Amino acid sequence: MTERASNQLFDAYFTARDMREVFCDQGRVQAMLDFEAALARAEARVGLIPQTAVAPIEAACQAGLYDFSALGEAIATAGNSAIPLVKALGKQIAGNHAEAERYVHLGATSQDVMDSGLVLQLRKALELIESDLAQLGAILAAQAKRYAATPLAGRTWLQHATPVTLGMKIAGWLGAVTRSRQRLQELKPRLLVLQFGGASGTLAALGDQALPIAQALAEELHLALPDQPWHTQRDRLVEFGAVLGLIAGSLGKFGRDISLLMQTEAGEAFEPAAPGKGGSSTMPHKRNPVGAAVLIGAATRVPGLLSTLFSAMPQEHERSLGLWHAEWETLPEICCLVSGSLKQALLVAEGLEVDAERMARNLDLTQGLVLAEAVSIVLAQKVGRDTAHHLLEQCCKRAVAEHRHLRAVLGDEPQVTAQLSDAELDRLLDPAHYLGQAQTWVERALADHFALTA
Repeated sequence: MTERASNQLFDAYFTARDMREVFCDQGRVQAMLDFEAALARAEARVGLIPQTAVAPIEAACQAGLYDFSALGEAIATAGNSAIPLVKALGKQIAGNHAEAERYVHLGATSQDVMDSGLVLQLRKALELIESDLAQLGAILAAQAKRYAATPLAGRTWLQHATPVTLGMKIAGWLGAVTRSRQRLQELKPRLLVLQFGGASGTLAALGDQALPIAQALAEELHLALPDQPWHTQRDRLVEFGAVLGLIAGSLGKFGRDISLLMQTEAGEAFEPAAPGKGGSSTMPHKRNPVGAAVLIGAATRVPGLLSTLFSAMPQEHERSLGLWHAEWETLPEICCLVSGSLKQALLVAEGLEVDAERMARNLDLTQGLVLAEAVSIVLAQKVGRDTAHHLLEQCCKRAVAEHRHLRAVLGDEPQVTAQLSDAELDRLLDPAHYLGQAQTWVERALADHFALTA
């Protein structure tokens, strides 16, 4: 066998190895050969072909027997991968069992081979993604519970807002993972279906035996038999791609948050450290968020690929010209990018390093200003909303101008001290006492996670 040139410098960074194996040349060819072997078994079950033809066909349905480089060259002329593969399969069988060769690919068309082979690959891809998502969900659930009461500055428009908890932030990431797992479960019955329609989708070449063969073939491949062939109805594949896009985007949000928390000016949470990880070619002190970069990178790349799938949906009549071809590398690449993002997310989530003391210090960077709302809400019940808001606004401006803590300014303001005691002011300006429903959101996210896992 000859080896073809490949581009693998970035594969280990952006793609999980087990996912690349699903969609490598060997994986693609074997999936199509699995279809051909199953077709022979199905047709023999129904009595269309002799049982003696099955073993020789199955023996030839091993991807290692074929020259992928030669197949690649032939595809450039044939227009798809099934045509040269079926020819090579026939030659392989004829060399050992001429009788069996005549029953290869009987009643099927190239797109049946390629699309059903793709579904077999997607089933493996789906198993890998679901496994990683379940593992990620479990890790995030543990981390959300661990940091449920750890306060840090909420940030809106990249500015300090009122306090939240790290557990609440992690619960947000967890909720997105849980919803993606639910979506994947819901789409599986629509995605994991046989493609088998013959030349124009009618299976006319198989006569009255068409439906029994289709049913037997679906059973052989452990796929569902759809209501009709879907040669140019691509919503199943696009739906899967869209859910993968949502996963990529949710993981990108996780990566974006981590990278911002890792910024030198924040320094609140970090990816796990490892020898040689996140360094710089020139600055020895650097600790770059290299895992988050993959999550953000995938979230940036996948939407463009997904747009290709959507653009390829209005396919012509019973067999498409060019639009089908545009899918061939697109959906596999989305799977690979999501797989790489998931692997990095698992590493980051599992080894997340948290500096709670730095979070507490950062909460006080504005010297109490982030808790002005807490004081205003209580004061409004005593002096009215407009009066309280104006009073706190003036106190905040004074605190900034005089470089003083808001607590000190409020303690010097008679209109405030007349309504609120020192103890009340101390409590109102304690971040731990202004976390609202943060704990509840964590508990709800955990409940949803465990309900899905049970």
